[in-house]
Amino acid sequence: MPLDRDRQIELYRQMVRIREFEERVKRTFTDHPGVIRGHTHLADGAEASIVGSIAAMRPGDQAIATYRCHGYPIALGSDTSALMAEIYGRATGICGGYGGSMHLADIDRGFLGTSAIVGQNIPQGAGAAYAAQLRGRGEVVLTFFGDGASKQGAFHETLNIAALWKLPVVFIMENNSYSVSVRTEEEDANAAAGEPLATKAKAYSIPGLTIDGGDPRAVYEAVEEAVTRARAGGGPTLLESAVYRLSAHGNSIAPPGVPLHYPEHEAIAKYGAIEEYEAAKRGDPIPRFRAQLTESGYLDAGQSGAILDEAQAEMQAAVDFALNSPSPEPAAALSHVYA
Repeated sequence: MPLDRDRQIELYRQMVRIREFEERVKRTFTDHPGVIRGHTHLADGAEASIVGSIAAMRPGDQAIATYRCHGYPIALGSDTSALMAEIYGRATGICGGYGGSMHLADIDRGFLGTSAIVGQNIPQGAGAAYAAQLRGRGEVVLTFFGDGASKQGAFHETLNIAALWKLPVVFIMENNSYSVSVRTEEEDANAAAGEPLATKAKAYSIPGLTIDGGDPRAVYEAVEEAVTRARAGGGPTLLESAVYRLSAHGNSIAPPGVPLHYPEHEAIAKYGAIEEYEAAKRGDPIPRFRAQLTESGYLDAGQSGAILDEAQAEMQAAVDFALNSPSPEPAAALSHVYA
């Protein structure tokens, strides 16, 4: 389905909503210390990759992701107040406060959940795709993970079986060039040789493509093609979506002397890569896409301002809801424990 004017504006709206949600998460660490327990991982810089991919889904399709996961359920239509409450560990959270930032799920909207274990969701996504194949309704699963997960055995084992069984799954590797603070080319032979990581698809005789993850239209076109192939029984595709993480890896892993979630990158602390970071900021996918829509005559300053105002009001309401929500009762800790 082509991306007409209305759909492109909706992609932009979702990108802004995701960014504003995560800005509120980031701000919580300074405005309300101690409210968020444990790790949080932001996806600022990957919004175009998220919404462009999700836009290729249709009812009945499913998605599964890794721990940098707030944007996917937002794009799928989850309640942002319930998502924020979950990150705050409140009983009104989308998972009842049991999961927190790294373990979100909304089954009713096709979001199967996330995991803090690198690469764990890759075989789980293939399992969901196998179930979809057995149902025979043409449903597809999108499996999102980072470049670091492509070094896990689960990645290779899953691509092998998915290719063999022609499972209806699209593997979307969001490559932000760093595993915490280690450059991809320092730990991956493909990257060290100057090859795209999508080259790994050749080992399993499936299509592999590297795309500009900062362009939601390019992402949509690539994922739509892969989804169409999967629906037709053609099997999996590996897509490498090139993005750049604009914040620290996680709230408790930031460059020395940099406040938690300060919008800088570990590359500055370890490599002195100031020019790299500033270039990435100039290529921020949200103002970039806004400029493209404006140039096309699809969006004007008034419309973009209204979208931002609406997103900011929505996410402030989510924070207020979460702050005013109760914590789970201590007895609830045993509600989902099985012997």
